[in-house]
Amino acid sequence: MSDTNSTEKEGGSFSARIINIVFIILVLDLLGFTLILPLLPSILDHYSQEQDGVYQCMQAAVDWFRESIGIPLDKKYNTVLFGGLIGSLFSLLQFLSSPVTGALSDRYGRRPLLMVTTFGLISSYAVWAVSRNFTMFLLFRIIGGICKGNVSLCTAIVADLPCPKARNRGMAMIGIAFSLGFTVGPLMGAYFAMSSRTSGEDNAFHQTPALLALAFTVADLLFIWLVLPETLRKDLKATFSGHSRDLLNPVSLLCFSAISRSNDSPSKQRMEKLRRLGLVYFCYLFLFSGLEFTLSFLTHQRFNFTSMQQGKMFFFIGVVMALIQGGYARRIKPGKHISNVQMAMVTLIPAFLLIGFSWNVTMLYIGLALYSFGELLVNFLICHDFFPGSVSQKGTVMGILRSLGALARAMGPVVSSTIYWVAGAKTCFLLSSASFIVPLALLRTDWKEKEEIKRCR
Repeated sequence: MSDTNSTEKEGGSFSARIINIVFIILVLDLLGFTLILPLLPSILDHYSQEQDGVYQCMQAAVDWFRESIGIPLDKKYNTVLFGGLIGSLFSLLQFLSSPVTGALSDRYGRRPLLMVTTFGLISSYAVWAVSRNFTMFLLFRIIGGICKGNVSLCTAIVADLPCPKARNRGMAMIGIAFSLGFTVGPLMGAYFAMSSRTSGEDNAFHQTPALLALAFTVADLLFIWLVLPETLRKDLKATFSGHSRDLLNPVSLLCFSAISRSNDSPSKQRMEKLRRLGLVYFCYLFLFSGLEFTLSFLTHQRFNFTSMQQGKMFFFIGVVMALIQGGYARRIKPGKHISNVQMAMVTLIPAFLLIGFSWNVTMLYIGLALYSFGELLVNFLICHDFFPGSVSQKGTVMGILRSLGALARAMGPVVSSTIYWVAGAKTCFLLSSASFIVPLALLRTDWKEKEEIKRCR
């Protein structure tokens, strides 16, 4: 009996150590990633003054889209659309690379792939630090889009933990790391950019944040190399027996063909649940990313928000998310995730309506608080207790989910901004709110099946 207790304590200690390591890895990664967020409009304005052929080609695409759907010729809107185009490119690269990274981590382990992707991010930030034209800046974003696999790999590491309670705590800590990174990172980026301009380095105002992002990522790589153990057991390493198109084709990804074609594929019932999970995740992020993108249009058009007010708004969202993740999410018991996901998704319906129909800033912020609560979905949809895949395919599943999310983030802003400018803000947010019926119905089906299984037992 004492040996059993000792083993459990050792397992609990190992899980706690892994969770703390993953938290630090993600905080360092996200701090480097989010430093650029408040600088992007200024960087794009800076490069718009130069005669760069690549910039002009992309500007032509933005102008065509703007004229097609009737967006007014406004510098603010042009910056949002141009940033959205770069963001969509980043998401499309994530769509291509994430499932491959996940599948490779199932074959070679989490630690080696995490080191490879982190080294790739170091290369991207180095390019950003020395960039003096838009072509070099775009190259930095391309390399980053291909190599940004740390989030799905860290999620797979947490899913490797044997204890459901540990996995639950790990997912909550991932959420806290996101909230911390997206709250502190942009503030640091803005501060160091302002310091560079104050010291007279106006032409290289982004260089100090770039070097800081590089330093964070180098520290991240050293930390992974020195501290992180391999969490994927050797006897659980998988071999990919499907086709390469299963990891690149959107239809194959939604069907999780790479999983169903493998030698140790789950049962038919578990595969159906996995496909529903993927569809729910895609629908959710499609709608959620659409709101994120059109929010900048709405606050500028309706409330005349300045860049500082926009920054304060996103800071508010980050703080609320951190409070929810730290105070509520980590206390959710294993097996209760689906009901909490349903509750969070139901909350998003009035959130979208309050934001879309807001006639004052107070009403807007109430909607944003409810919207922040919906961020719970991202972590708990991919929590291991809601993970019906094979134990040897966690990396592949996490990579596919990440890929579907990236595809949704590439498509959602385009569709939402089109509806916003063609039919108006109220119609856009009303349709988005009503569209949550689809993922809610899919989750309801899964919940009914789970209750049926319990009754049979």
